[in-house]
Amino acid sequence: MLSLLIIFIHAALMVAVILRVLLRRPARGVALAWLLMAMMLPYVGAILYFLIGERRIPRSRAERLSRLQNDFREISAPHVAQNRLLPGTSQLTPDQRLLENAGESFFGVPAIIGNRLVLASDTLDILKRIAADIDGAKLSVLVEFYIWNEGGLTQDVLEALVRAAGRGVKCLVLIDAMGAGHWWQGGGPEMLRKAGVELRAALPVGIIRGIAARTDLRLHRKIVVIDGRVAWTGSMNMVDPRFFKQNSGVGEWVDAMVRIKGPVAGVLAAVMISDWIAEGGVTRDQILAETELSPSPPEGSSPVQVLASGPGESGDGLLQVKLALINGARREVVLTTPYFVPEDSLVTALRGAAARGVRVIVVLPKRIDSVLVRHASRSFFDEVISAGGEIYEFNRGLLHTKSVTIDGEQALFGTANFDMRSLWLNYEVSLLVYDRAFVSDLRALQESYINSAQAVMLVPWKQRSVGARLIESTMRLMTPLL
Repeated sequence: MLSLLIIFIHAALMVAVILRVLLRRPARGVALAWLLMAMMLPYVGAILYFLIGERRIPRSRAERLSRLQNDFREISAPHVAQNRLLPGTSQLTPDQRLLENAGESFFGVPAIIGNRLVLASDTLDILKRIAADIDGAKLSVLVEFYIWNEGGLTQDVLEALVRAAGRGVKCLVLIDAMGAGHWWQGGGPEMLRKAGVELRAALPVGIIRGIAARTDLRLHRKIVVIDGRVAWTGSMNMVDPRFFKQNSGVGEWVDAMVRIKGPVAGVLAAVMISDWIAEGGVTRDQILAETELSPSPPEGSSPVQVLASGPGESGDGLLQVKLALINGARREVVLTTPYFVPEDSLVTALRGAAARGVRVIVVLPKRIDSVLVRHASRSFFDEVISAGGEIYEFNRGLLHTKSVTIDGEQALFGTANFDMRSLWLNYEVSLLVYDRAFVSDLRALQESYINSAQAVMLVPWKQRSVGARLIESTMRLMTPLL
């Protein structure tokens, strides 16, 4: 009798998973992976599916997100109004104009001019300069990060925030609850609160919340905005690499950020303010009054488009933009990412570009902090190299910079990795830059990574052991779940 009950419950769970998958209509690879998981791991597979198999967002947050799309456009509007590229202008090529149209359709804002961008890759200098910019704040400082780690020069940034709040500057700090879990248990948050800094944990976790929504939907954005006129964004968390994950065996993390002056700073402020409102308890008008956010005057001429992606916000917009970039390449595609677990259509696009004669270069760290992702990533090497693409493994630390350059003419730069998580589960922010000078600087940085990397050669790679290939293929089956 007991055995029949166990079989009946398992069958009921399988039917429930199948029905949910069919009704939700995820990507075929994702659907098959979860069905396989549910069959191979009785009970456990079904439970895992109901916990993390769907991009479940709490109803209250989903309602706020639907309203926030309008809030984001309203907050952004003054910064866009005087600086958008008008039809017929020659600052964008026809192909770039089509790309911009796609970006505006999915993300709600066009490319805007009047910006000056400076690429920075010395992480210690970046921390010093962020602290200095905060020390110059007069009205507001908006900060959001996935990770804040104590130690080293991050203390300088924390102390700069304390000083700014002491001067009467409105300081809002939003840090992911899970990514910065250790930091939330330290003394930094209390120090900020005592100084008058308003501090919130983004996407709090807990048993009850885990039932209502997925706990691995994370705020992965990195944004600092001072007075709505100066902004920083890119791949770097609020960490000093000399003090971060020193026992992980991957070396120091290597990152890049961009410092922006001009109207795009106001759009990045709108992203952060929208995230702040999404956590509840405050209105758009209240925040705008308190931060005194006003349009920044033009500081340069770079056209830049902000792409804020995430569950409940942008659908498959980030995937569509990445596909458009790769499929539109005529000479060269260069991408750097720490986590290379691409969606199938992106692999097809990379292979297609290489087949057209486009030079395709993928630069990855040789060692990363996830064994599962490392093996899954390596399962894609054969396809890329066999099609004529080049893969380089960076060996001077964990290369964490997320960048794509296309033909020396446009770039995608920000927080999004080349993986399924960044496409479907994380809240990310990326800049689509249509400026040859910035793209040239970023391409030079990418070349410096290549010069510190070793090429993966096809023949030796194909001679790796059967065991290694079996592990990689197994992990690849799990890529829709990573």
